[in-house]
Amino acid sequence: MRRRLVLAAAAITLTVILSFAIPLGLLVRRVANDRALQAADRSARALVPVVASVDDRATIERVVQGVSTSSPGTVSIIEANGAVLGPPAPVDDDVALARRGHNFTADVHGGRRVLDPVVTPDGTVAVISVFVPSSALDRGVQTAWLVLAALSGAMLLAAILVANRLARTVTEPIADLAATAERLGQGDLDARVEPAGPPEVVEVGETLNRLAGRITELLAAERELVADLSHRLRTPITALRLDAESLADPDERARVNDDVDRVVDSLDQLINEVRREDRSQPASCDLAETTRRRLDFWGVLLDEQGRHYVLRVPDARAMVPVARADLEAAIDAIVGNVVAHTPDGVALEVTVSKASGGWELVVDDDGPGFSHDGVAARGTSGAGSTGLGLDIAQRTAERAGGSMRLDRSATGGARVVMAFATVDPAAIRTS
Repeated sequence: MRRRLVLAAAAITLTVILSFAIPLGLLVRRVANDRALQAADRSARALVPVVASVDDRATIERVVQGVSTSSPGTVSIIEANGAVLGPPAPVDDDVALARRGHNFTADVHGGRRVLDPVVTPDGTVAVISVFVPSSALDRGVQTAWLVLAALSGAMLLAAILVANRLARTVTEPIADLAATAERLGQGDLDARVEPAGPPEVVEVGETLNRLAGRITELLAAERELVADLSHRLRTPITALRLDAESLADPDERARVNDDVDRVVDSLDQLINEVRREDRSQPASCDLAETTRRRLDFWGVLLDEQGRHYVLRVPDARAMVPVARADLEAAIDAIVGNVVAHTPDGVALEVTVSKASGGWELVVDDDGPGFSHDGVAARGTSGAGSTGLGLDIAQRTAERAGGSMRLDRSATGGARVVMAFATVDPAAIRTS
């Protein structure tokens, strides 16, 4: 923006300078030409009384030489018989026209020529010719043009410097606004701009500061609201534990208690994540180990529904930059969609593999596949659900620097692929 403002100012200044400098330069040249021709005409008129009253050729020649020293051109006298006193001069149609009593200036090769007729003592008509070369006509013009060009350049440079200075008063506050907005976008909610510059830019800066303050207030309120869930859910969770303790079967009682513990752990992790102030160090977890654990959890239900499932995970650790609770929620959402939206007995396959730039989690099933596009959009569902399941998985992948895509499996069913970016061990913390 600053460069464009300077260029615009330079273009306007250059246009103004040229609109004045070009006519002024032509005027200077015309004035120089007129000055030289007027001097030549004066030289010719100075010889008129001499030629009209003196019939001594030697005297006339001496006068011509004296006048020539102060004349801008060469002075000659062309007698009626064609003889020339002084420097050689052509006897042409212009001379013939002058003999008929015409006093004029003619353009000739190399300059201009002033012709003045005069009647000599013997009654014949002689012509006084003063030839002014182009160098005399344009004497001083080049110097004037150079001075004019230098002044024009100085004016243009001054205009550019002033425009640059003025542009900085506009662009620097805008750059500060952009930098502050970028910091806010990266999560630095303490970023504020010092309003400066034109009134409009100052108003934008003050609005941005108010917006940042409002965002901070809303996020703080949201974190507190989510944190209150721990207190609101305390009573229902306690009731679940009491119900679990009343079960007669020890194995059933232990299984329900384990489920309640998982709910409590997931809720605590969610609350801690929401209330965490410093998000510059993202969490990480082992994709292979987390996938194995969640399939073990879902295995009981899958077996009950007669679903054959295959799990393929590497023996090595597959670290991805996402919190374990978030990854577990995403895996549960994908597998839960298969369980909820395909008939009993439909098989599925879960694979964790190395991909370009990171890791991939692929879930294939043998069901009918996705019925329409956009099923990953929040609130969109073709089966009466909230539509949040695949949205959770997609957001989890995107927060980890990856992506999620939907496709068809080899058997024609649904395929969900979650891609995760490469983990930098020095820049993450393990959840």
